[in-house]
Amino acid sequence: MTGLVVLFLVAVWAGVQNALAGGGTFLTLPALMLTGMSALAANITSTVALFPGQVTSSWGGRHHVAGAGGLPFSALVIISLLGGVIGAVLLLVTPSSIFARMVPWLVLFATGVFAWGSFGPKRDNSARLNRAGAGLAQFLIAIYGGYFGGGIGFLMLAALTAAGQAMRSAGATKNVLAGVMNFSAVLIFVFSPQVHWPQMAIACGGALIGGLVGEHMLARVNEKLLRIFIVGIGIALTIGLFIRAP
Repeated sequence: MTGLVVLFLVAVWAGVQNALAGGGTFLTLPALMLTGMSALAANITSTVALFPGQVTSSWGGRHHVAGAGGLPFSALVIISLLGGVIGAVLLLVTPSSIFARMVPWLVLFATGVFAWGSFGPKRDNSARLNRAGAGLAQFLIAIYGGYFGGGIGFLMLAALTAAGQAMRSAGATKNVLAGVMNFSAVLIFVFSPQVHWPQMAIACGGALIGGLVGEHMLARVNEKLLRIFIVGIGIALTIGLFIRAP
């Protein structure tokens, strides 16, 4: 019972983080693992639990979505759906023991992407991805998103702005496409025995509440400090996972 209470509180926190800056997965993954499930089951359960919050966060910016690199938005949606399905299937066929060894490296990669996107040098907008480059970049990101998902927001922001989108449009498009690729993954995961439904319901409820709280905090929280805090969580989680790795 104590573990489930902690899970709910952590999920609220994760919902706040996702609404403000992203990185909620860094919290829900270890919290779910602490309830007794494997890393593979925790990753799948976390994806299902956080999906409703992604839908609500992307709804507000739906009017600002756009295509990129000569590709219409509808094409990006289809690419994201296909990539998300492939990533989800790859995750389901990955043995739990192998995924457990991969998790520290995946979290390390996601933390690095998050840190670079938050504090790295901004790229020169003179470089542009063409139609094929934008499609390939989104497809690979979608596969990664369906498989693990940490850091996909910054990967998509980098790809979409490199394909010519303005930052405001790229942010809205990124949110919707992240929801799309996770929707395709969730459609597959709901039939998997790896989903722990009681924990999923608790985490989902907490994340939804946190998302609503985060929306009200947007204008009041120092985003740079929050991103530093998220990177710190990612580093601590990476070290802990490497120590516990089989």
